[in-house]
Amino acid sequence: MTMAVEVQALRAQRSVGKAILNGIMCRCPNCGKGKIFSGYLKVNDTCAECGEKLSSARADDFPPYIAIFIVGHLLVGWMLHAEMSGPVDPMFYVWTMLPLAVVLPLIMLPSIKGAVIGLQWANYMYGFNPNRATDTTPDM
Repeated sequence: MTMAVEVQALRAQRSVGKAILNGIMCRCPNCGKGKIFSGYLKVNDTCAECGEKLSSARADDFPPYIAIFIVGHLLVGWMLHAEMSGPVDPMFYVWTMLPLAVVLPLIMLPSIKGAVIGLQWANYMYGFNPNRATDTTPDM
């Protein structure tokens, strides 16, 4: 227990909210200026502005789960509203809901992945922990 307290005392506090907001804007969680992605979802090795190592970020499957959760709730709400407003042609769902179910998560994914990386950085998770030389296992 005391070892955990000592490790916490050695680390500087990082603002979780600021890091997540920078991630949502696809910016470096540390400085908020450099780009976090080199492509659609490809994370840069380091921030071009501050040099923060970003290659150790491991968002894995969490961002798609969040995107599907958000879009699912939006579309189910819209479907319920449409059904309760009156009779709905089944083609309404084909022409509106199916494209939205594909496009909306793809639009949201970079911002959500950036937010997850920001959360990991602020909480010293995975390779963002400077006290560990190589950190390949998830924190428990």
